[in-house]
Amino acid sequence: MASGVKVADQVKDIYNEMKVVKQDANQKDRIRLVVFHIKDGYIDVDRLYRERDLEGVDDVFKYFLSLMDPKRCCYFLYDCHYEIKDSKKEDLVFVMWAPEDAAIKDKMCHASSKDALKKILSGIKHELQINDVSDFNRETFVEKIGKGITKLEGKSV
Repeated sequence: MASGVKVADQVKDIYNEMKVVKQDANQKDRIRLVVFHIKDGYIDVDRLYRERDLEGVDDVFKYFLSLMDPKRCCYFLYDCHYEIKDSKKEDLVFVMWAPEDAAIKDKMCHASSKDALKKILSGIKHELQINDVSDFNRETFVEKIGKGITKLEGKSV
C-alpha cells in the first residue's frame, strides 16, 4: 500500500554520505544518527547528529533510544558501532519507530510510506521496527542485528 508520500532529495545525499565513509575525512564530521519525519507529503530530515554532536554523550545507544518520542512515529538511520570477538564493525541500521501511543493515522502513514524510504536506502543490512522502548534494550538490539557481538557503542553486552 503506497501512501503517496515522497522522499525529499536531501535524504539520498545524506544516506550516500553515511554509507561511504572516507578515511581521509574528518571523523568528527561523520553522520551517526538521522531522524526522519513525514511533513507536508515528504519524508525529510528532522534532526541529524554528527560525531562531534555526540562528543559529550556517554552511551550513543541510550541517546538513540532517548530520541524516540512516545507519541510520534518516525524513522531513524543509525550508524551503529559494535565489536565482535576479533574486530570492530560498523553497520547502518534502519529503524521505524511506531509507538503504541501514537495516533493511528500517524502509524498508518509511516507504515505505508516505509517502502518509499527503503528504496532510497538500498543496501541497508539491518531493519527494525520498534513499538515500545521499554521492551527494547541493548541485548534485544544485539539479538536483532547479529550473533557474536560483545560490545555495542563501546559498552559490554
